Amino acid sequence: MKRRAFVAGLGAAVALPSLTFGQQSPTLGFLSTRGLKDSQKVIAAFSAGLKDAGFTDGSNLAIEYRFAEGRLDLLPELAADLVRRPVTLLAAVGGSSSALAARAATSTIPIVFVIGGDPVGLGLAASLSHPGGNATGMTIISAVLGPKRLGLLREFVPKGSNFAAIVNPNTPEGRAQAADMRTAAQGYGLNLRVLEASNEKEIEGAFAALTSDRVDALFVGSDPIYDVHRDKIVALVAATGIPAIYQFRDYAAAGGLMSYDPDLVDAHRKIGVYAGQILKGAKPAELPIQQPTKFNFVINLKTAKAQGLEVPPTLLAQADEVIE
Repeated sequence: MKRRAFVAGLGAAVALPSLTFGQQSPTLGFLSTRGLKDSQKVIAAFSAGLKDAGFTDGSNLAIEYRFAEGRLDLLPELAADLVRRPVTLLAAVGGSSSALAARAATSTIPIVFVIGGDPVGLGLAASLSHPGGNATGMTIISAVLGPKRLGLLREFVPKGSNFAAIVNPNTPEGRAQAADMRTAAQGYGLNLRVLEASNEKEIEGAFAALTSDRVDALFVGSDPIYDVHRDKIVALVAATGIPAIYQFRDYAAAGGLMSYDPDLVDAHRKIGVYAGQILKGAKPAELPIQQPTKFNFVINLKTAKAQGLEVPPTLLAQADEVIE
């Protein structure tokens, strides 16, 4: 697998006079389930965190990037390739599949991750406060925010009863979302149809199924594979005219109706800081796994008007951002 280079203006290089790696700079492996196109903001944030910790790619650090472009089957070999180089530290982002692939590839090289699920339940850590192994990082708990998103969607369509959800059955987060959404839908008294999609063809098939059903609202699940196909998904939703809620602000910015999310950029900045601390000698086992403290609810009023949808005033009052 050839190196996938990423070049961005990250500011002036920062020199550290007291590195413990001799004359050779350490090498960091960056493994992502997403694609390069969809990763530029988080890479910039991760690099900013590294810079805060005193490390700059090309100055006192070398970074090797690997992007699976939504192909989960590529992750094990991409992780193994980085371990073979070898790298000093692995950053695994884009969901649990990336972190699990990194953990399967090495039990000794330190790992920092950003995932949406439960790191303890997935076997990535002994506990949030004391991970205890070679991996730490951040869970943005995006996968368990499904019921909250469903509640916002129900508030948007208070008279609706037939809802649909699109989830990825091939990821831990996707499977958890399906179960959580069914439970939440029962509590709200909703009929919920769960559609499964793990690649572009299956995404198209899910929307083809939607056009033949009477659906009042749509929940698009949290999954890095959907991020890879974000623009297509937003366009497919727009063609149906169905009110929908998404996992990240980028979807609302691309024309999606609503999003409710943790701060993904801040999460990657924080693991960049963690990566720098580990490069300076900190142990992953002793760095607590972090969780988000702020969530953003975004409504695209322009999209609502284009679809002929009226946004309830109660939702507008709750929005952290309204795109007009």
